Amino acid sequence: MLILVPIAFAAGVITAFTPCILPVLPIVLAGGAGGGTKRRPYAIAAGLVTTFTAFLLAGAWLWGLLGISAKHQIQIGAALLLVLAVTLIVPKLGELVERPFVLLTRRRAGDLGGGFFLGASLGLVFVPCGGPVLASLTANVATDRVGGWIVAIAIAYAAGAALPLLAIARGSRGVAIRFRQRAQAVRIAGGVLMAAAAVVIYQGWAESLQTKVPGYAQRLQNAIEGTSTAKNRLDRLAGKANPAFVARGQQLGKVPLKDYGAAPDVHDVSAWINSRPLSIPKLRGKVVLVDFWTYSCINCLRTLPYLKAWDARYRSKGLVILGVHTPEFAFEHDVGNVRAAVKRLRVHYPVALDNSYGTWKAYSNNYWPADYLVDQAGHVRDVHFGEGNYAQTERDIRLLLAAGNAGPLPASGRDTDRTPIELRTPESYLGYLRIGNYAGSPLQTDRLATYRFPTSLTQDSFAYAGRWKVEGERIVAGDKAGLRLHFHARTVHLVLTGRGFVGVKVNGKARPTVRVDGARLYTLVTQKAAADGVLDLGFTSGLAAYAFTFG
Repeated sequence: MLILVPIAFAAGVITAFTPCILPVLPIVLAGGAGGGTKRRPYAIAAGLVTTFTAFLLAGAWLWGLLGISAKHQIQIGAALLLVLAVTLIVPKLGELVERPFVLLTRRRAGDLGGGFFLGASLGLVFVPCGGPVLASLTANVATDRVGGWIVAIAIAYAAGAALPLLAIARGSRGVAIRFRQRAQAVRIAGGVLMAAAAVVIYQGWAESLQTKVPGYAQRLQNAIEGTSTAKNRLDRLAGKANPAFVARGQQLGKVPLKDYGAAPDVHDVSAWINSRPLSIPKLRGKVVLVDFWTYSCINCLRTLPYLKAWDARYRSKGLVILGVHTPEFAFEHDVGNVRAAVKRLRVHYPVALDNSYGTWKAYSNNYWPADYLVDQAGHVRDVHFGEGNYAQTERDIRLLLAAGNAGPLPASGRDTDRTPIELRTPESYLGYLRIGNYAGSPLQTDRLATYRFPTSLTQDSFAYAGRWKVEGERIVAGDKAGLRLHFHARTVHLVLTGRGFVGVKVNGKARPTVRVDGARLYTLVTQKAAADGVLDLGFTSGLAAYAFTFG
């Protein structure tokens, strides 16, 4: 585990150069230039490390005791930063704030007081663009796996993130010293800059700024955190003795397929559809295809025709397709919605509702769709993520069935591979938690606000108009709600909930209005071939939209 400490430190350093640093950068600049001695930048860094680490490890528990959501946590931090901004503008108020810290040090209060308080407040609003290391820390804490190594790695990560900020604070202080004769003016200017940044963070406008800046550090993050060594140690940190589903480099028995080890059982299934409760041990002697999916995922829906064809073709020969429905959106947790979708999509094989992600975690899965082919002895023999490769998967199914003496098999399918191969706009989420390519008015989260379309939209971007409430995973339409998208695709789909209508225009020309009568994926545009287009949508008040997907 010791190797994870320098990896976490390096990951933290890289995080400080991602777009997530932009909202807090003015605060660090102003804090460093805001007065005090040369120790002030170090106090800022110490405060950041202390608070960020504490709330990374115990934040959910602490805020849960107080009944405060993550969004309000950031607003509290922003409010504290606003108070500190006022102390820069009004020095006498600053002395009052720093006075309680005098007892902690024989040095000037500003060394520890204002600087540490500033860094501590900064730790509440600093939401880094983390990679696998931060994700692993968060997952371990969420499952109550907090131990010595978790604490050490969290501190290393926080220290790495604070180091570049310390350099920035020191640099801004050096610049401020050169303007000693105008120290008060520099201090006031810094306070105004900090106040403006605090308001941006409080209002939730920072998300809009961050999403417009490319993820320029992604490749470097992958180079540090995505190595096999890092992945192996992170798996061990989470309690996995070995990485999930690594081929052993050998075939099992007479079937020329690799052996990926024993298949995990299904866990914490909240309901079963089309079947009584099943388990991998109970299915010994059968070939099982475990398919992770969710009913509003366009990639999953494009895979369904092949799964249904294999079910019809090979069920009598010993194939069991087990659809593990792991929800992506809140409405997909509802058993009634899933039952209706299974019936509408004519899925007849067993479907397990994995609402608590128990089976997803058991398989260490990260994708929709994902398929794990299990042989008659309960071993995983093939793993495939995403669409495509259907002929190969069917060949593997036939190999396993034949090896199990299933008797004469029907002819292989000749289904056309429908996997799109042309360039198309990527999936686009509309709620602020995973928003991307947004190019409209500043976001105002979790409250009804008025938006306006920009004069133009770049390729793959979108914007709101009229009244919208932008929530974490969806947007809810108010009066005269509009949505504009610049896309390149053959088909455009949108996940919607509620009841009402969506008016559709492509390049200014009206298309058939879409009637929304429940929570599912709706097709808005169908063209003969992939092409550029500007899509304009008008919504009945009360409708909610989640994500665009494309074909």
